[in-house]
Amino acid sequence: MTDANTERTFAVLVEDVPGVLNRVASLFRRRSFNIVSLNVGRTHERGVSRMTIVVEADARTARLVEANLYKLVNVLAVEDITARATVARDLALIRVRAGAEERAAILQICEVFRARVVDVAPDSLVVEITGAQEKIEGLEALLAPFGITEMVQTGAIALTRGADAGAAELHGLAAYGLASGLPARSPDASESNTDEAAERAA
Repeated sequence: MTDANTERTFAVLVEDVPGVLNRVASLFRRRSFNIVSLNVGRTHERGVSRMTIVVEADARTARLVEANLYKLVNVLAVEDITARATVARDLALIRVRAGAEERAAILQICEVFRARVVDVAPDSLVVEITGAQEKIEGLEALLAPFGITEMVQTGAIALTRGADAGAAELHGLAAYGLASGLPARSPDASESNTDEAAERAA
């Protein structure tokens, strides 16, 4: 019996070179992995980017996602952080109709959600909110009656809680020569991330 699909979050360190995002997207397309969101940006280390990928998958598919990501040449580290304590945030910008009579009510709603107005026009406001998906959806639902004319939302970004980075991230940086005192990730057979290994673990 397989477990149900749930949203699983992967932190992926990659080399900051042209074509990496295309390789990752092509992998997910070929393997029919369902991406919920994908966010990529620079890290504190020069030449290294971090992807936060949220995938809808069961446990077996999650292992295949990790195994296949490790096969890509420019991938330095992959960590499934779904079960770990994390700090995760989305960001959304919402343009809502707001005449003079509605503005006080909209501002009061924004205060409750700790959102802020970042642009004001004669007949509208642009509201910025950061937080969990449920928080963003809650604000969206309350602003909808006023008339939402535009909305854009980032994918999730996440870091594990605590002072230290995840083991996979540290070893990935070590392999790239950026984390002193840690051995590089060994490419030997005991750490093979092939589809067959993932299938046997399923």
